[in-house]
Amino acid sequence: MKKALILGGSGFVGGYLARELRANGYELTMTASGSVPAPEDYRWLRLDILDAEAVREAVSAERYDAVFHLAAQSSAALSWKKPELTMNVNVQGTLHVLEALRGLSSAPRLLVVGSSEEYGSVKPEECPIREEQPCHPGNPYALSKHCAEELALLYASAYGLDVICTRSFNHVGPGQAQGFVLSDFCRQIVLLEQSGQEGEMSVGNLSARRDFTDVRDVVRAYRLLAEQGRSGQVYNVGSGKAVSIRELLEELLSMAAVPIRAETDPAKLRPIDVPLHMADITKLTADTHWRPEIPLRETLRCTLDDFRRQLKGEAYA
Repeated sequence: MKKALILGGSGFVGGYLARELRANGYELTMTASGSVPAPEDYRWLRLDILDAEAVREAVSAERYDAVFHLAAQSSAALSWKKPELTMNVNVQGTLHVLEALRGLSSAPRLLVVGSSEEYGSVKPEECPIREEQPCHPGNPYALSKHCAEELALLYASAYGLDVICTRSFNHVGPGQAQGFVLSDFCRQIVLLEQSGQEGEMSVGNLSARRDFTDVRDVVRAYRLLAEQGRSGQVYNVGSGKAVSIRELLEELLSMAAVPIRAETDPAKLRPIDVPLHMADITKLTADTHWRPEIPLRETLRCTLDDFRRQLKGEAYA
């Protein structure tokens, strides 16, 4: 049986990746920075990614076939408030992982999950965005992820580590924390549904167009990249399609149990908002034959239903 280590396994993506890997024959070890979740079919380790020795011990505890590096401070908004924390976790933490792998006689393949935020502001004519597009990170989070990617690629070329990096576009689905556009919309809708009356929700810029992919499709791409991707390469992970925030909201409102009006809240408008961000996934598809399978409407329905269950105290299955 193949063995995999998921660093940052207790986050939004980690649980989905664990289920994807288990369904495809992997034995798993997962790490969490805080309290360790109740055991499932996985071995859990409590790990501070900033503790170099602890990272070294975790990576060397088993002979892994693949290590998936998800551990990160992933909020762009928080990165402005806590830039030092963001850089430490995302850059120094990645360096600890790379150094730990470099010390092994036979290192596993490492998948470093990055972000489409690394590209920064792009012109509409530059979309869909190819991996060759120059990166111009526009916030501390984006900069930290690009630095982590550059470190990983440096270690691949200098030390021969088997490394693959992703620049992942918006991935969404049940269980995503608040602070992201889909989860914030769903939460507002469900709270208004509970009142049983027509209501109003606040929104920001609805004209921006973004590339949304169901998290279950995203983790399938991660598995396939770990199995079939080319070492030392960067891959976009996205749907290859752009949807406006307005379209996303309209779909959700069509599923609401009460009439809801959307009103623009100036506080939610960003000073600079890139009008279009969309992935070119030609490289990913060519190397792994991956394509997204779950329709966006299905993702929206599942996420909205998950928030309804949360407010009833039920867990997402």
